[in-house]
Amino acid sequence: MMNRVLRVLGYALVTVYFVADLVFESVARPLSRWIGRLRLLRPLNDWIRGLRPYPALALFCVPVVILEPVKPIGAFLVSAGYVVEGALTIAAGEILKITLVERLFELTRDRLMQIPTFAMLYRQWIRFREWVKSSEIWCWARAQIARLKLLLEHEHAKRRDERAGVRDKVTSSPTS
Repeated sequence: MMNRVLRVLGYALVTVYFVADLVFESVARPLSRWIGRLRLLRPLNDWIRGLRPYPALALFCVPVVILEPVKPIGAFLVSAGYVVEGALTIAAGEILKITLVERLFELTRDRLMQIPTFAMLYRQWIRFREWVKSSEIWCWARAQIARLKLLLEHEHAKRRDERAGVRDKVTSSPTS
């Protein structure tokens, strides 16, 4: 019985972990593309593209190894009562980690796929990601986020129009 409970708890934790990565990915991808367009980094990008498979894998792992401990540090901060600081630590660490991993993967994908175990694990990751994205809860959350985004855009436009109306009244009022 205890093993079953631990297994379910483990699956739940892994799922939350990967779902968090998927959520932060929506911020990290555009940031990664922007970094990829920086001319300053072209020589570094070329060097990374030229790596052989296993050095590429080692480099690919660096952001994960360095930035993964940010989550427990952020969780500790939250548990110590520093909720905002802890949440910001987790969010910043995740966005930075995913951005770097995304960029490195884009540069080394062909090399990494030459490693059979990596290729197999990547295929499993894609299947899991697609399963999560097709789940009812994911679709519901995406719909809620889209609804909230529309509401915020509407409020922003309304405030902008109100400010424009005030400016128009000020500039068109008669001066004495």
